[in-house]
Amino acid sequence: MSDIIAQPAHGSSNIPDSRGINFFTSDPDFARLIRLHLGDELYRELESQFIELGRRASGELDIWALSADRNPPQLRHRTRRGEALQSIDKHPDYIALERVAYSELGLASLSHDTRDGRTPPPPLVKYALTFLFVQAEFGLCCPVSMTDSLTRTLRKFGAPELVARFLPKLASRDFDTLFQGAMFMTEQAAGSDVARIATRAALETDANGDAAWRLYGDKWFCSNADADLAMVLARPDDAPPGINGLGLFLLPKTLPDGSRNRYRIVRLKDKLGSRSMASGEIVLEGALAYLIGEVGRGFHQMADMINMSRLSNGVRAAGLMRRALTEALHIARHREAFGRKLIDMPLMQRQLMKMMLPAEQARSMFMRIALLLPRADAGDREAAKCVRILTPLIKFRACRDARRVTGDAMEVRGGTGYIEEWSDARLVRDAHLGSIWEGTSNIVALDIARAAKRDGALEPLRAYLQDLLGAAGLPATSLALLRSTLTRACDALASVAESGRDEGVRQAGSALYHASTAVLMACEGARLAPDYRRLALAHLVVRHKLLPSDPLDAGSATDDSAVIDALVDGRGVTLDEALQLLPAGGTQ
Repeated sequence: MSDIIAQPAHGSSNIPDSRGINFFTSDPDFARLIRLHLGDELYRELESQFIELGRRASGELDIWALSADRNPPQLRHRTRRGEALQSIDKHPDYIALERVAYSELGLASLSHDTRDGRTPPPPLVKYALTFLFVQAEFGLCCPVSMTDSLTRTLRKFGAPELVARFLPKLASRDFDTLFQGAMFMTEQAAGSDVARIATRAALETDANGDAAWRLYGDKWFCSNADADLAMVLARPDDAPPGINGLGLFLLPKTLPDGSRNRYRIVRLKDKLGSRSMASGEIVLEGALAYLIGEVGRGFHQMADMINMSRLSNGVRAAGLMRRALTEALHIARHREAFGRKLIDMPLMQRQLMKMMLPAEQARSMFMRIALLLPRADAGDREAAKCVRILTPLIKFRACRDARRVTGDAMEVRGGTGYIEEWSDARLVRDAHLGSIWEGTSNIVALDIARAAKRDGALEPLRAYLQDLLGAAGLPATSLALLRSTLTRACDALASVAESGRDEGVRQAGSALYHASTAVLMACEGARLAPDYRRLALAHLVVRHKLLPSDPLDAGSATDDSAVIDALVDGRGVTLDEALQLLPAGGTQ
């Protein structure tokens, strides 16, 4: 690899190239947060893996990802003799990335491998590794997430015989035999409106008198189209219309006799981003499938899979923002203009801070959800309600933020960043997908309100965050500001949800996200003392995202340039410096 990542002998030294830096060790907050949340012992066991993945992510993994993006998968319908084939040819570099994700890192199987009585690591391990991996390759993380989520849904709702048959291959890290998963839900007339799904499920009897479910219909957007197993929503013939008539079915690609199941991949999508991964249109022509759970509960069961995919979307958005920020910081530190490094210019520092804030918000949010997940799965109802509302929150806000952050990072690189040889254009294209998959922004914002009202998740979240604040040992001024801001944000969402004013749900959802992430970062900052970087970031979130400001009053801003310089440069921040960033007027 050394010959690949070495700086060229010729060319401009004023075009900084991040190839070869370590995405883990160059990120000053990541190691501290992982150690904080996982504990010293587990962190020491994993540190070398994080360091190695951080090194590879900026080197060979990034090279493979660029290549796979330029060489998307190809669908072959037939052999040259006219025999039905239905084969998707993947570029060798994409397959190399699959080997790393599925086999070496086990990103899809970490939470499910219980062989020999072993205990899976905390979910945060999986998401932290994904956060690093996605900084090199985004498209593959969708199949990885769907495999992980499908396995979770199968274990949770599937019949024991189905779990026994398929779990070993879903939880395997043997690349030649492991199974990948997918989710086939979207139809032309039923995108976000799942109640309109028209795919039929017929219980048919074969010549031997054995009854089996057969699926008929068109699925319009099926990512990881040649997955070994897919979860499919369909409507049994005698089921009522609407969501309550749907069933969830497990669709295998290959039948027990080794033949291919009865469905066809009609074509692959020519996508703006995530080009490396195959998304297709599928026609079900009497495909054998296995009912998961009960008819009528299909959407509610798949909702668990969707929520886990939404969380993965949030993790991926956080990773994309971090990669974009890392690139921008590297350029600013090494590029000179007008006799100065870019990073020494106040206007550039402000632009970098506008990228850093949402990146750090998303990171704190996904880590906190990951910490709550084991408690929720163990039966803690309050933790489950917190996960229920935090998941659409991160999907809604972080995925939208990633679109802006990646665009701003491209601007830092300038015209060179618009060229496909660099990572910027790919990051921008990939970032736009997060706001669409597993629900557009409007749909997910409405789900935030639904979680608050119908599922009663807002008050447990309010109590949880207030308890975190109470135990954090924050300065009195910070504590008062964060308590009052959180109260106002929760009250705003409660009002919108109760009144049914859909037009206000995005504003209220954004406010709750900003207030929640400010609380989480402040509490992290207190625990990481004497370095109060994250408390400083929390103060900036409240000041710039939640409190009113007069855009015409440009002259009254406090001089916080020294603190901003420290944050951008990755240096520690003292408590006094963090308190300088408190907004004027305190708890207004």
